Amino acid sequence: MEAQKALKGLDAKTKQLINIAIQTANRNPRGVQMHAMMAKSEGAAREEVIAAVVLNLHHSGFANVLECLPAAIDVFEGKI
Repeated sequence: MEAQKALKGLDAKTKQLINIAIQTANRNPRGVQMHAMMAKSEGAAREEVIAAVVLNLHHSGFANVLECLPAAIDVFEGKI
C-alpha cells in the first residue's frame, strides 16, 4: 500500500475516486464505503463520489451500482 500511495501522477482524492469505481465494479459496498470516507477526507464532494459509482453503469451493470450507491451516499448523510 505504501508503494501505491507513493506513486506520482494522481492526487489522493483522484486515487480514492478510482478505488470507489473499482470497488463498485467488484460489487463490494463495504469497499465503496471505506474509499468514500477516504475520498471525503481528501476533499471529494458527494457528487464526485456518486459519479465514481455511477460510472460503472455501462461497465459492470445496474445491479452493481444499485448495491453500492447507498454505501457511498451513507458516508455523506452521516450514517457512518
